[in-house]
Amino acid sequence: MSSREQWAPGQAILNWSWFGTSVFTVTAVTATIWPRGFQWPNLVVSLILFVAGTAAMVRAFLLAVERSRHHVVGIGGLYFAAGSAPRQVQQILLTSLAVQIVVALVTASIRIYTSAAFGILVPVWGLGLTGLWCARFGEFEVRQTDPQSG
Repeated sequence: MSSREQWAPGQAILNWSWFGTSVFTVTAVTATIWPRGFQWPNLVVSLILFVAGTAAMVRAFLLAVERSRHHVVGIGGLYFAAGSAPRQVQQILLTSLAVQIVVALVTASIRIYTSAAFGILVPVWGLGLTGLWCARFGEFEVRQTDPQSG
């Protein structure tokens, strides 16, 4: 059995969520403490995570639209894993998102008018990956067909 087969479904998405959160936290805190030397890395990391998170959100939305033909997919279940993911997966993804929000707000409020302000965009990473996990692996209620509509 390969190591890939041992992973839980979507484990890579969970890992990427925390990897992005960790890199952002390190660069944001470092740029807050030493703004002169670390503003650019913080800016680049923030923008990369925002763009990648936006792409993940779009991909999640398109997958959810496809799944909605046969399942009832709601926004809460898609982007916040409400009722669509196992409790442990939901906790992992939403804790990562919460860390992103707290780090972004704290660092941006300490270093106003610096690259730290771009950190406010980073939680799109967490939302996008939560949506992607749920769109691919989440469990949604099966859509009931209307007998009159055919």
